[in-house]
Amino acid sequence: MSTIVAGDQAPPSGSGPTGRATWHRRVGMLPLAYLVALVAVALTHPVLPAWRWLGMHLLLLGVATNAIVIWSAHFTSAVLRCPPPASRHGDGIRLTVLNLGVAGVLASGVVDQPWIGVVGAGMVFAAVAAHLVWLVARLRAALPARFAVTVHHYLAATGALLVGIPVGAWMLVVDDVSRSRLLLFHAHVNLLGWVTLTVLGTLLTLWPTVLRTRMADGAATAARRGLPVAVAGLTAVSTGVLAWWPLLAVGGLALTATAVLLTAVPAAQAARRKTPASFPSWSITAAAGWLVVALGVDAWTLLSASDPAVAADRFSAVLVPFLIGFVGQVILGALAYLLPVALGGGPALVRERTERLDRHWPQRVATTNAALAVFVLAVPPYVRITTSLLLLAALLQFLVPAVHVLLASRRQP
Repeated sequence: MSTIVAGDQAPPSGSGPTGRATWHRRVGMLPLAYLVALVAVALTHPVLPAWRWLGMHLLLLGVATNAIVIWSAHFTSAVLRCPPPASRHGDGIRLTVLNLGVAGVLASGVVDQPWIGVVGAGMVFAAVAAHLVWLVARLRAALPARFAVTVHHYLAATGALLVGIPVGAWMLVVDDVSRSRLLLFHAHVNLLGWVTLTVLGTLLTLWPTVLRTRMADGAATAARRGLPVAVAGLTAVSTGVLAWWPLLAVGGLALTATAVLLTAVPAAQAARRKTPASFPSWSITAAAGWLVVALGVDAWTLLSASDPAVAADRFSAVLVPFLIGFVGQVILGALAYLLPVALGGGPALVRERTERLDRHWPQRVATTNAALAVFVLAVPPYVRITTSLLLLAALLQFLVPAVHVLLASRRQP
């Protein structure tokens, strides 16, 4: 049984204006630019207002949302075997509107002008809605495809974000007794919906490709079974935190963990066949572990809180393993594999780029996860500062070669 190779199944045209390689040379810098901004925030945070909020939204709204919109379109075309587009004009408009909106949301937190953020959120909503329409159109036009369940994950994830964006915009201008519940709702819908559903759908084909092995038998079936479980879990969690029924919310988290397990079983079978031995494979593996940790911490936080305000105050304990451990590592791992392949240029160039992004990978993965494990514990402030610097150093070890690879590809004929 063969699997779809993320880069190789798309049409090999890279020289024309709509070619895959040309397109990824143009848009590949977007997530990396937000990572650079995140590094800048980390280095200057003592003088920045609301730096935690800014850093969180740089990662989720800047890095993750751009990466998801770009690569979910790529995977949709691959799994549905869509013909190459005649024009990337619509894609470019969507990404332009998206990033103008992201800039507005981020600026509102810096200059404390909520209505700038509301306008920005509206632009993000419009871009994501257009992305949803694009996904639906591709799915309807395609012939039946074995891995169409990946696109179904993307549809559910995009729908979740379209629910979460208005709530976030509302919180920018309204501060009342419902804020704690809205914050918990907004965070869970975006993290468990937009990010987690996308990752679960993408790993169906990406994971065996990263390992360079065949897909485990039953992987597609597991994904089809896991999607309704994950959606049911998301619905229960979001309803539970909004109505403040903690037991319902925790039951939803249990369903989410079940969906993750359904996906993880065939992934583990593929890993037994071909042991992970690269930065992408180990970064994604570590991310999966931190997702389980984050779900467990989330359940404890909700069960132990006496009211929504206490749960919202404690939610930072969930954000660290979720944002850094899961979201950060899965994005870096995926980009480390996808960028060298999607930029084209032939096998030799792909190997060269991959080796550059893999350099010192055992040290980088070990440093990141050991530092994060210490950071989440109750340790003195100076230990947290040290571990934060180690995490920042590991990020730079990815970011510097990734930017170099992208800039070098732009100089190719």
